[in-house]
Amino acid sequence: MELDSRKTIILNAIIRTYLDTGEPVGSRTISRYTDLNLSSATIRNEMSDLEEMGYITQPHTSAGRIPTDKAYRFYVDRLVQEKTEQVTAMNSLMIARTGRLEEILKRVVKLLASNTNYTAMLSAPTYKGNKVKFIQLSRLTPRQLLNVVVIDGNIVKNHIIDLNEDITEEQVLKLNLLLNTRFNGLTLGDINLGLISNVKEEAGIHSQIVSEVLDTIAEVIRAETDENMQIYTSGANNIFRYPELADHDKASRLISTLEEKSELQDFVKAQEQVGDESEIQVYIGEENRMEQMKDCSVVTASYDLGDGLQGTIGIIGPKRMDYEKVMDSLKTVKATLNVVFGNGPGDPEHEIHENDSGDSGTEE
Repeated sequence: MELDSRKTIILNAIIRTYLDTGEPVGSRTISRYTDLNLSSATIRNEMSDLEEMGYITQPHTSAGRIPTDKAYRFYVDRLVQEKTEQVTAMNSLMIARTGRLEEILKRVVKLLASNTNYTAMLSAPTYKGNKVKFIQLSRLTPRQLLNVVVIDGNIVKNHIIDLNEDITEEQVLKLNLLLNTRFNGLTLGDINLGLISNVKEEAGIHSQIVSEVLDTIAEVIRAETDENMQIYTSGANNIFRYPELADHDKASRLISTLEEKSELQDFVKAQEQVGDESEIQVYIGEENRMEQMKDCSVVTASYDLGDGLQGTIGIIGPKRMDYEKVMDSLKTVKATLNVVFGNGPGDPEHEIHENDSGDSGTEE
């Protein structure tokens, strides 16, 4: 016996309904949540077949059915396959746009340095909306679990959890229900301390498993963000316009930081964690996290291309910089990127004009 399309639809409906409610699922419920237009009797027959095939089980006499580990595995594998197909299709559509985006970002950072006569930096947008799609715990041995976490973007992470005491299949099913009910559809930023505390309390003696699952979620989301972060800089030579920054040692350290990029990535990640996306952030002298910039001011702003794609724009200059001009320039860049990628076609050079000095900045 194989899973035909009708059985597949019914099984998916059972899994999704059980994840939402935590209650055994009956044939009447399935008839309301599918477009098959089947009678309850027909659905019951299909559910009997699914039970015989090991995909669902009946916990109590006269109760509905709940998914088994085999059903969860089927669900996760199909989810991964669907996401892979979606990503492949999107990649084909996005190749041209990605190339255009990179070119535009390079031009924008160059014009920003030219307009302000300071050093400009810009991080390419990374996806900040990664949501938890599915969590599956499977018992390998009485004291060992396989933890599978699936997040948006077809990202899957497997992790082995070692336990100090035995765990039953029933306890694993309850944990799967708890974790998926409370964390599915949430981003890392949505998972706050209050929620974690409540889930751990519900998990009782298995609270450590919750901690390990959360660690896996954080690891995979952060790794995806870090891997995709690209920093563009321009106008490094503008440092020599200002005597307080032109000292050989100071300038060398600052230019090295701009060329190396890794410390700028750390700075951007830290700024994203504490900054308000809607506000411009100003770091003056000792307020800067990087030692090389203690004699500088750094002004940053976040930009948003929609669909969870966000990046950071920054200006680095002397503490006596023209803050008003810098803030206006950052606001213009934010608006321009929104026009180009949010509200329709456009050209940033139509919105951001080079100054009259003829200095176009130096792209690093």
